[in-house]
Amino acid sequence: MKRRGSGILLHISSLPSSFGIGDLGPWAYRFADFLVETKQGFWQILPLNPAEPSYANSPYHSISVFAGNPLLISPELLIGDGFLAREDVEPSPNFPEERVNYEEVVAYKKRLFSLAYERFKKGENNHEYERFCQDNSHWLTDFALFLTLKSHFNGKMWNEWPSEIRDRKREALQPFKEKLLDKMEFHKFLQYIFFKQWFSLKLYCNQKGIHIIGDIPFYVEYDSVELWTNPDIFKLDGEKRPYAVAGVPPDYFSETGQLWGNPVYRWDVLRERDYNWWVQRIGHNLRLFDLVRIDHFRGFVGYWEVPAGESTAMNGRWVEAPAQNLFNTLLRKFPYLPMIAEDLGFITPDVREIINRFDFLSMKVLLFAFGNDLPTNPYIPHNIVKNCVIYTGTHDNNTVRGWFEKEATSEDKRRLFQYLGHEVSAEDIHWEMIRLAMMSVANMTIFPMQDILGLGETSRMNRPATTRDNWIWRLMSEQLTPGLAAKLLEITEIYGRT
Repeated sequence: MKRRGSGILLHISSLPSSFGIGDLGPWAYRFADFLVETKQGFWQILPLNPAEPSYANSPYHSISVFAGNPLLISPELLIGDGFLAREDVEPSPNFPEERVNYEEVVAYKKRLFSLAYERFKKGENNHEYERFCQDNSHWLTDFALFLTLKSHFNGKMWNEWPSEIRDRKREALQPFKEKLLDKMEFHKFLQYIFFKQWFSLKLYCNQKGIHIIGDIPFYVEYDSVELWTNPDIFKLDGEKRPYAVAGVPPDYFSETGQLWGNPVYRWDVLRERDYNWWVQRIGHNLRLFDLVRIDHFRGFVGYWEVPAGESTAMNGRWVEAPAQNLFNTLLRKFPYLPMIAEDLGFITPDVREIINRFDFLSMKVLLFAFGNDLPTNPYIPHNIVKNCVIYTGTHDNNTVRGWFEKEATSEDKRRLFQYLGHEVSAEDIHWEMIRLAMMSVANMTIFPMQDILGLGETSRMNRPATTRDNWIWRLMSEQLTPGLAAKLLEITEIYGRT
């Protein structure tokens, strides 16, 4: 975290592949080779947890904070392991190269996974699988049971299940575990394959000198295995429904604030338990990644709580959270916390104090730098400090070119040109912004792949507060040209980030 370096933000789902969605197969390794060729030290991805159609396929809204997304499993690697035959995957549907069609991908991979599981069951030596199940028993069995019961009860939310199942009465659950055992084993098998493929890719990257940056959403979804198995660490009423939910207060961007609706934590209960749930969660992610970015980091210090039933976030209140006590506890469990604190938006001095005290990296976004406060703007390169990560933009922002063409005002552009010392076209703006970030004193620079390619607004990954056409962008194989690699390598070497 302290060395000078740079990297690329590209989620696994955005990689090229023949199966409708990026996966952990050959193209993940080819992209790692591209990072090596261009002397990038970091590969940042989005959360790896299961993405659900009910949450518009967002990786930030998942049914589990521990499980991996089976859609990212590589069919080609399943063939290599003997769980599929080549004829099982060919011919594959004519998937679009440039975007993910989740509905078609789910249907196609569901068939492949069923075939793979049937072959797996016929195998005799499953010691590696059994060891995986044992090592992950603190979450895996409950996850498999949750998915199986959700299917059994026709997709209903867990609080709508029969009360004895909702409340996890042991004598009520046992018959389901026995009757639905094979379905549970199927979900365990997919998790075994996912993590086997993931750790193989991570090892390859690490051996090549590439560090993986993962992402941890602060809140969890109500309809998730975490709420079903740990209802007492969230603010739920007697019927296990939230009586307080998360959001952010009214600000410059929204007169009514943002009402996210996630259940908020009962920090008093978590503290009594020595934060064991957070210890497990952080430990799990530190095994998966070399560094972790904490989304909505300020929630560890103080969070906006809104009474359930409100239609906006206006009638909420700030509630203090025990950040210092929590991170002291985590440091007793783990000798090192390589974290990036997502500190964008409304950040108070107490949040900055925690970030500085625990020596976390903060975030700076160049797209926010060219407002009318430019000389003092905290995101402008001359005000940036070493202990941070500077991005051209994040997964929630427009691309650099999209911002320049669609969002930047004439005054924004005038200030940008003044700062650069010359005017620049829409075709070249991405390299100018990359250069500004590269030349800064920030320890780390990260660029969305779309900005490396100079793509426009239609290639952005996510449009916050919308649910259509998000998380679907994909890199196409022909876009990784020798010329692109040479240019990225040159600029990386010039600014000492190799």
